[in-house]
Amino acid sequence: MMAGIGGKNTKPEIILRRALHRAGFRFRLHARELPGKPDVVLPRYRVVILVHGCFWHRHHGCHWCTDPAANSEFWKSKFDRNVERDAEIAGRLHEAGWRIARVWECGLRGSAEARTIDDLLRWLPSAERDFDSGLIRARGS
Repeated sequence: MMAGIGGKNTKPEIILRRALHRAGFRFRLHARELPGKPDVVLPRYRVVILVHGCFWHRHHGCHWCTDPAANSEFWKSKFDRNVERDAEIAGRLHEAGWRIARVWECGLRGSAEARTIDDLLRWLPSAERDFDSGLIRARGS
């Protein structure tokens, strides 16, 4: 079942892209020349947006970040490698001068969606280096 989950054009990505487009932002998708082929690229702002699934990218403390009961060692090593790869990609993007926005799947569900998108839209033209919708939710601000 899990093999059938796609990595591109997921529901959270589409929700985010529609909101960006409605707000007047124009972007590229899955730029192959950038490390990790980021989900959304806004060259004008030198920003990449990574839409992370809470389960696959291990959003700690999130309801959707569960551990499979079967074959736990396999899944632990797989998840550890995903988190390690995310850190490597972020480092390479920063070295290349890109700002990174991490938008978590849970931030694009239900009542959290509008707040996550508003916070992201305010951050885009700012000079702040990174944005993480999971940190905002954790702080409760």
